[in-house]
Amino acid sequence: MPFIPHTDDDIREMLATIGVDGMDALFDEIDPSLRAQPVELPAPMAEWEVTRLMRERAGQDTGRLNFAGAGAYAHHIPATVWQLASRGEFYTAYTPYQAEASQGTLQILYEFQTMMASLTGMEVSNASLYDGASALAEAVLMAVRLRGQASPPRVLVPQTLNPRYLDAVRTLVFLQGIELVAVPFIPEDGHVAPEALAPWEGQGYAALVIPQPNFFGVLEEVDALTDRAHASGALVIGVVNPVAMGVLAPPGEWGRKGADIACGEGQPLGAPLSSGGPGFGFLCCRTAHVRQMPGRIVGRTTDKEGRPGFVLTLQAREQHIRRSRATSNICTSQGLMAVAAAIHLSLLGPDGLRRTALTCHAHTAELLELLLTLPGVTRIFSRPFFHEVAVRLPRPVPEVLERLQRKGIVGGHPLTRTHAGMDNALLVCATEVIQRADMEQFVSALREAMA
Repeated sequence: MPFIPHTDDDIREMLATIGVDGMDALFDEIDPSLRAQPVELPAPMAEWEVTRLMRERAGQDTGRLNFAGAGAYAHHIPATVWQLASRGEFYTAYTPYQAEASQGTLQILYEFQTMMASLTGMEVSNASLYDGASALAEAVLMAVRLRGQASPPRVLVPQTLNPRYLDAVRTLVFLQGIELVAVPFIPEDGHVAPEALAPWEGQGYAALVIPQPNFFGVLEEVDALTDRAHASGALVIGVVNPVAMGVLAPPGEWGRKGADIACGEGQPLGAPLSSGGPGFGFLCCRTAHVRQMPGRIVGRTTDKEGRPGFVLTLQAREQHIRRSRATSNICTSQGLMAVAAAIHLSLLGPDGLRRTALTCHAHTAELLELLLTLPGVTRIFSRPFFHEVAVRLPRPVPEVLERLQRKGIVGGHPLTRTHAGMDNALLVCATEVIQRADMEQFVSALREAMA
C-alpha cells in the first residue's frame, strides 16, 4: 500500500470537523514535560543523495578483531542458517495463533523446544523470550510464584552474575516486593563458595540463581550450591551459556535433584553480533512447574483422523485479557531467532556443539598463555574457566582499549566499569573463530598500547 501523507488542508479540515483548534489540543491531558520534543531532522534529500549517504555510512562499518564477550559472543554461523531462516514463511510470520495455517512455524518451534530441553537437561521448554536478561527476570518471578512465600520473598543472586542481567531483574521485580540478596564471591577464585549461603539458611528464601559459567568466565561449584539451596527448601535457577552446555553438565543434572529452572541468552546459537541485537531468551523447567512457565509453548497433538499436528498449548486466557493473573505481562517471543537457533543446532548436532565448545576453551587458554608473556599482565582468578578469562593490566584499561580500538581491535570488557575494586581488570574472550594469528596480532598491539 502506498504512503499518502495528509496535506495541511486535510489536517485543518479534520480538526474543524471534530471541533479542535490544533493538534496540541488532542493531547492536552498529557503533561507538557512528558511529551516528546520535536525531532531535528536534516534537510530533505533526493533519492540518489540518500543512496550515496548510505553507501558512505556502510563503508564505515569495517570489520574488527573482537576479543570481547561479556554476554554476547562472535561464533561461526553456517550460511545455511539464515538462508533458510530468511525465507518468507519464517521471516515475515506472525504469532502462529491459527494452527491450521502455521504448521511449518509451529513444527520448527517445537523442534527448538525439544533441543533446548535436551541441551539443559530439563523436561519442558518454551518457544523463546525477549532476551537472556528478561528470561532470568521471568524465572525469578516464576520461582516466587511456585514457592508461594509470605512477603517479602527473597531471591539470592551471586555477585558473579552478569551485572546487566541483575539490572534487568531488579527493574522487573522490585515493584513486586521481591528482595534480591547479593551473595559475595571469593576474590581470589572468582566464584561463590557453597558456605556463602550459610547466613540465609533457615530463613526461607525462595530461590538461588546460579550462573554457569559466571560473568568472569569462571565455573561455579554448581552441584554443591544446588544441593545446599534445595536443603533449605529453595528452588534453583540456572543461568547458562548454551554453547558451554556442549561440554559442561546441564542444569538438569546439577546436584542430586538438578536445577528447577534453566534460562539464558540464546544469541550464541545462530544470531550474529549485529549492533547489539537481536538475541533471544530461552527458559526451561521441570514438568511439575509448567503451569507457571511464562511465554508461548508449542505442543504436539493429533487431529480427529489421527494425523500429527502442532498447536500452541497451555495458553491461559489471563495471559491476554486478565493481566493481573497472567504468568507474564511481557508476551514478546523471538520466534525468528528461535527458528535460526533450531537450524543452527540441527547443523551442528551434539558432536559439533561439543567440538565448538572445546575449541572455544582451547583458544581462550592459548590466548591467556600469550597474554601472560607480557610484562605486568597477570591472571586474576585461579578457578577453571570456559571461554572467558579476567586479566589485570599494568596500565588503566580504558586508555589501553582506546588505543587498541584505533588499531581495529576490540580488546575486551573493562571490569572496572561494572565491578568496584577491580582496577585495571580486563575480561577477554576467544571463540572458535579466533585463530593463532589473531591472538598474536592482539598481543602485539596490546604490548604497544601499554608501552
